[in-house]
Amino acid sequence: LKAGGVAGVCVDLILFPLDTVKTRLQSPQGFRKAGGFRGIYAGVPSTAIGSFPNAAAFFITYENVKSMLHHGCTSYLTPATHMVAASLGEVVACLIRVPSEVVKQRAQVSPSSSTLRILSQTLYHEGIQGLYRGYKSTVLREIPFSLVQFPLWESLKDLWSWKRGHVVDSWQSAVCGAFAGGFAAAVTTPLDVAKTRIMLAKAGSSNASGNVLAALGGIWRTQGLSGLFAGVVPRMAAISLGGFIFLGTYEKTRQLLL
Repeated sequence: LKAGGVAGVCVDLILFPLDTVKTRLQSPQGFRKAGGFRGIYAGVPSTAIGSFPNAAAFFITYENVKSMLHHGCTSYLTPATHMVAASLGEVVACLIRVPSEVVKQRAQVSPSSSTLRILSQTLYHEGIQGLYRGYKSTVLREIPFSLVQFPLWESLKDLWSWKRGHVVDSWQSAVCGAFAGGFAAAVTTPLDVAKTRIMLAKAGSSNASGNVLAALGGIWRTQGLSGLFAGVVPRMAAISLGGFIFLGTYEKTRQLLL
């Protein structure tokens, strides 16, 4: 819990400006109208509050499920256990992440409004359901992401350990995390764009229904391939750096605590 929480806070706060740029590139009104480079830390209180419990929930679930599935599991099924553990971890973590993400993204594209004002407006107009708009799209983004990232991270660590003849250090784990995160970020960008459009959509609009396929279809019709991969460069940069900081910090903190 502590290792996951510390890792989550570190990566989210350090890389927040890149996340803001990515969100504004993906917003329907376009980068400039969404704020450009102004108010680059808009929405950071929401991230600061949600980051620790979100990351802690993920790693508690991930490690426990992985531990349970490893008993009696043959080596060739190991990647499958990592996939299942990561997927369940994301489902649990998204219960905390989605409300934080909704408020954060709306603040990022409305830098003149405070985080508290965005939260109160969302609750007033949409209720608790408004805070969970995009839950399905977030889970549908995070599960494929984790299915790529975590087995790749674990495999790269195992390969490096085998080459070196000892367990990888925390910085080596961080390097593996950066590569795994960047690759997973690139291939799941269209799902991230759809999730952003759903969270930012006005209440009552077609995207507000949360239909991921409809959102992807709308983006494809209006903006084509470039629209589906909007923000891919800052997303890859943020998640590569994030994978380095997040997974490296997690390993180091866990080593220190255990």
